[in-house]
Amino acid sequence: MTKLSVNINKIATLRNARGGNMPNVLEAARRIEGFGANGITVHPRPDERHITYQDVRDLAPSVSTEFNIEGNPNPKFIDLVLHNKPTQVTLVPDAVDAITSNAGWDTIKNQDYLRKIIDIFKAEGIRTSIFVDPNTEMVKAAKQTGVDRIELYTEAFAQNYPVNQTEAIQPYVDCANLAQSQNLGINAGHDLSLENISYFKNCIPFLDEVSIGHALISEALYLGLETVVKRYLKALK
Repeated sequence: MTKLSVNINKIATLRNARGGNMPNVLEAARRIEGFGANGITVHPRPDERHITYQDVRDLAPSVSTEFNIEGNPNPKFIDLVLHNKPTQVTLVPDAVDAITSNAGWDTIKNQDYLRKIIDIFKAEGIRTSIFVDPNTEMVKAAKQTGVDRIELYTEAFAQNYPVNQTEAIQPYVDCANLAQSQNLGINAGHDLSLENISYFKNCIPFLDEVSIGHALISEALYLGLETVVKRYLKALK
């Protein structure tokens, strides 16, 4: 079964809109785990506009499943990860002013830099993943960094899925097959939803993990958080 890690950034966004502590991200994470999710993902950004660095510190000892911290590895982020020892760190090349993640790493140009960062985290026993576009050359170069996994950036798949499912999925199948042949674990995330998740999973049956936040929290507004988490888990079996 592919693991489901729920990104709770949008819960923090809702909290921050009013200040205070409602909804409570710790309680949300606890309930999501209780509904069966296999992990919790957070993506703190430098301006802390949703998940804050303090949220990460509060969540680290309370998450009982896998804890995944995503972000651009600036010095403050590196320090945060090292002090909180998540199960996994996912490196994402976010621009400071990006509304959301919008590109994977150029693992050819940034290979030496990524290798140095990955060595730091792996020395502390933290599983590493690199966010990459569905490009086989980027997957090949990712392998050379010593990373444990790649996370395939799935926005293009989600956008093209309603138009032509076969064309939408093919670059991801190619990259996943290459990654598997090189003993790289395979994660995926961005705009995956209840509409497209089963097809994605069925085409890549050896997918290790998906990280889903925006769609899942949005769907939960209509269906309820417990119902949505369980529907994802069923789709990922």
